Amino acid sequence: MRKKVSIVGAGNVGGSVAQRLAETGITDIVLADVFDGIAQGKALDLAEAGPVVGYDCHITGATLPADYSLTADSDVVVFTSGAPRKPGMSRDDLLATNQKIVVDNVTEIVRHSPNCILVMVNNPLDAMAHLAFKTAGFPKSRVVGQAGVLDTARFRTFLAMELDVSVDSVQAYVLGGHGDDMVPLVSYTTVGGIPVSRLIPADRLASIVERTRKGGQEIVDLLKSGSAYQAPAAATAQMVTSMLLDRKSILPCSTYLEGEYGIHDLFVGVPCKLGAHGVEAVMQIDLAAEELDALHRTAESVRSLVHKLGL
Repeated sequence: MRKKVSIVGAGNVGGSVAQRLAETGITDIVLADVFDGIAQGKALDLAEAGPVVGYDCHITGATLPADYSLTADSDVVVFTSGAPRKPGMSRDDLLATNQKIVVDNVTEIVRHSPNCILVMVNNPLDAMAHLAFKTAGFPKSRVVGQAGVLDTARFRTFLAMELDVSVDSVQAYVLGGHGDDMVPLVSYTTVGGIPVSRLIPADRLASIVERTRKGGQEIVDLLKSGSAYQAPAAATAQMVTSMLLDRKSILPCSTYLEGEYGIHDLFVGVPCKLGAHGVEAVMQIDLAAEELDALHRTAESVRSLVHKLGL
C-alpha cells in the first residue's frame, strides 16, 4: 500500500511538489486548495501524464474546507498555502497575512491526520513552522520547515556556475533562518573535495554568499508577478521522499531547537536526519566562531517574528 501525501495549496509551488512526488511513484497525492476547481484540474492533468511518464499513483483534487476529509490519514502533509511575495516585499512582510491561514488549516490537518508529519513551506518560513508547531501540538520531530535545502541548492548552483563545474561536485550547507541573514557555511563548502576558499577569491566568494541570501528576491524581481517555485518544490520533494522511504538523509531543515548550537525553543535551519519519523536527529557540527555568531544573529531575527505572532 502506497503512502499518502496531502499538499495544502495548489499554486505553483504546491502543483510542482505534486508533480515531482507523482513522478517518484511512491505515494498517492491529495492536492487541495480553497479555490474550487484549481486542485481538481491540476490533479486530473497530473493523472493524465501518468501513462506517458510511467506512474500509477492516485492523484485527487480537493476544495477546502469542504473536502478536508479527503486528506484524512495522510503520512505527510505539505503546507504551501499562503500569499506569495511581490516585488519590494520581504518574506517577513507576509507574517500577518499568513498567520491566520496557517492556524486555520493546521487545525484541520491535525483533526484529519493526527499522526502525520507536517512540512511547512510558506513564508516567513521559520516563524510559520514555529506557529504550526504550537498550533498542532505535535512532537517537534513531526513539524519541519523547508528552507535550508532550497538555500543550499542556490548556493551550490551559483558556485558551480562560477567554477564551470557540475553541481554534483559542490557540497555545501546553508543554515539559519530563511531570510536575508541566512548563513552559508563557507568553512564546510567543498568542490570535488577541495575547500572552496582555495578555488574562489575571498571577495568573489563573499558576493556569491550575498547572492545566495538574495536568491529568492532575485527571482521575484525577474518574474515581477509571483515567486520561485521549481527549486522550492524540488527541495520539498527531496525532504518528503527521504521521509517516505526512510532514507535518513542529512539535509539542512528548519527544526525546533532545544539547546543545540546554543539556541533554545526556536525553529532554525540546521542539518537534520530525515527519516520515517520526521526529524530523527539534529546533527551538531563544529562551526567557526564567526559562523556561530551569524547563526545566533539569524536566530534572533526569527525570534523577533515569533514574538510578533504572540508566541
